[in-house]
Amino acid sequence: MSEIAKLAATIAARAGSDPETSWTAKLLSKGPEKCAEKFGEEAIEAIIEAVKGDSAALTREAADVIYHLLVMLAARGVTLADVEAELSRRASQSGIDEKAAR
Repeated sequence: MSEIAKLAATIAARAGSDPETSWTAKLLSKGPEKCAEKFGEEAIEAIIEAVKGDSAALTREAADVIYHLLVMLAARGVTLADVEAELSRRASQSGIDEKAAR
């Protein structure tokens, strides 16, 4: 199991936890909109580190982005398996062709 799959499983397991003791449960209890807002904040922080060129900081921010993306997906009932299935579907065509088909 990949680290991302393990993280997704941890998020699913903690979704019903006490928001006072679990950051994941606390985020999810605030609803999908707050989860999306937090994801956006983390994405901006990753962009800043990418522009600065600090690889270590970018790595940390990328981990935050992935975590918050998975939380946002969970808030809307979208699983990592759903995203992987979409990636698999897209793998059979070029990115240019996929984008043109939208």
